[in-house]
Amino acid sequence: MRLVTLVILAFAFLCQGGLSQEATQILNLSGGKAIKDAAAYGIGHDIGSNLAQGGLSAEDFSTDDLLAGILDALNGKDLAVQPQQIQSAMELLGQKVQKRMAAKAENNLAASKKYLEQNKQRQGVASTDSGLQYEVLKSGNGASPTLQSTVTVHYEGKLISGKIFDSSMQRGTPATFGVSQVIPGWTEALLRMKVGDKWKLFIPPELGYGPNGAGGDIGPNEALVFEVELIEVK
Repeated sequence: MRLVTLVILAFAFLCQGGLSQEATQILNLSGGKAIKDAAAYGIGHDIGSNLAQGGLSAEDFSTDDLLAGILDALNGKDLAVQPQQIQSAMELLGQKVQKRMAAKAENNLAASKKYLEQNKQRQGVASTDSGLQYEVLKSGNGASPTLQSTVTVHYEGKLISGKIFDSSMQRGTPATFGVSQVIPGWTEALLRMKVGDKWKLFIPPELGYGPNGAGGDIGPNEALVFEVELIEVK
């Protein structure tokens, strides 16, 4: 489980003396209670993030009962509810989430199609047979990658709402990966680009993450907008 792995790795890191001097000073100033509170909040936030990625929200269940279940497990207590009841409740909750995600996927698909249909009418936007749309922001004259190439790029990804979900530009560190290791819309665009190019990509859901979405940031059938600058090809 991701949460358990993170806790184990963090503990091992601390045992090896891997905490920076600055972080140590901050924790010392915070005091023991603050450290425990921060750790507890971090664990709780991680649990919540995992639930949200599964399509759940706080309205789907009693947070009091959720906490009670965690405490009972931590304290080694027996289940307060029969396993059969838990299984039935989980099945009903799963059906509810599936219906919600299906409705969300349908709405997102309609919004994505409308956005892309309007966007392709803009001057400077080109479209390919696959449905990929792109706008050249800056032209380079370097080499173009192949499917076997490894590229280094700066990028920023947004939803059509304008919300940024990932940005190497904000982090200040470019990303390096294989051309064939990314979503189809990226692969197609990269094969058309040259080193020095900076393009704005408008990627339909079928060339992105499709009906499954990606984690909690990208929902099902979301069209995506990327600014991509091709820095290096190997």
